[in-house]
Amino acid sequence: MSRTAVGDGTELHHEERGAGRPLVMLHGWTFSGRFFHRNAERLADHARVVTIDLRGHGESDKPGHGYRVGRLAKDVYDVLEALDLTDVTLLGWSLGCPVIWSYLELFGAHRLAQAVFVEQTPRQYYGPDWSYAHATCYDDAGLARTQTQIELAAEDYDRQQIDTIVHRPLPDDERRLLLAEMAKCPPRVRNAVMADHTRLDWRDLLPTIALPSLVLVARRDAVMPWQGPAHVGRAIPGARTVFFEESGHALFLDEPDRFDETVADFLREGGSR
Repeated sequence: MSRTAVGDGTELHHEERGAGRPLVMLHGWTFSGRFFHRNAERLADHARVVTIDLRGHGESDKPGHGYRVGRLAKDVYDVLEALDLTDVTLLGWSLGCPVIWSYLELFGAHRLAQAVFVEQTPRQYYGPDWSYAHATCYDDAGLARTQTQIELAAEDYDRQQIDTIVHRPLPDDERRLLLAEMAKCPPRVRNAVMADHTRLDWRDLLPTIALPSLVLVARRDAVMPWQGPAHVGRAIPGARTVFFEESGHALFLDEPDRFDETVADFLREGGSR
């Protein structure tokens, strides 16, 4: 376990396992790197696995500023610089995907070799040309409703959310572990991040991505229609899309073996370049 100070002095918690080409894993909104606990050890047989807690999440610092996707992307840039990681496979789940998209927009493929995008739609709001919206934050009224729920009853919101992101129920001990991680993210952080994240539209960026990309899509996601994440795979030139037929939003928890094998295969392809 380590802590790295990024450009504005905020310290981010990260954990490392294994050796070889780096695989840097970015979690989703309100979560932490501990959500990859089923996967990181096994993937460490194939790579130097680094799981980062985004600012405001997990064991990372929780300053009073910086909860925009662009700042989170700069944080990732700063960690890669501080650890001198090169030839990186950057994997994002949910919110982690827009963090990578912002990274690519701001810094290009600096230090990167590959990207993995796990279950995120490029636009969360409904629009005249977009129907694959988030289940609850699909417009400004939905955002306000979510923010109010979090401010008034965060624990209740977490219990509902942890059950929503999986298709297969979690064992009680694992559910308690992950709920404890979610509790580390304060309501003010959650609401600030979501206010920025949920209004963004990344569809115009996707066709510009030249980085070799893997897109993982869950058919049984209750958070967003699978067609949104599938659009990511169609829009990125040359991307490979893999469907997980029996998974919800956290497909790496629902089908961990297949997830690990799919990512490991992609890592081997990058190493053969």
